[in-house]
Amino acid sequence: MQIRRAETKDIDTILLLLRQVLELHAQLRPDIFKSGTEKYTREELDKILFSDATPVFVAENDEQRVVGYIFCVLRRQPFGTTMRDFKTLFIDDFCVDSACRGQHVGKALFDFALQYAKSQDCYDVTLNVWEGNDNARAFYEKMGMFPKETQMEILVK
Repeated sequence: MQIRRAETKDIDTILLLLRQVLELHAQLRPDIFKSGTEKYTREELDKILFSDATPVFVAENDEQRVVGYIFCVLRRQPFGTTMRDFKTLFIDDFCVDSACRGQHVGKALFDFALQYAKSQDCYDVTLNVWEGNDNARAFYEKMGMFPKETQMEILVK
């Protein structure tokens, strides 16, 4: 398996994988996510892929087929004057093709992101995981992640 920076030629596969993630989220939270929609257009993806602030990496199997991706965003902290200044690698989106789960693709992508974060002098790597997505949460915990803060809600509609 090889991990590399995503390119324009990967957009079709990335769009398919983004749909897998969307449908999972739409099942978990149909009150928020709309099944059958697209997170990004091809044009938006093309811009994201070539921005150094939003690097996207893909995992290719031995047949050179993209089997997973990790969307990253480099962010500066703090959110205010009470926090120390540091850089974070935020994982905005992460997917392993459902047909390839259990083959350590996710671990390889995650480990790559950690090394990339170190090379960019980041303090930490963060992400959001939706409640109910127990498999993702278990995976992230297995990778050594732990809760940093908790966002809570109450529905008023």
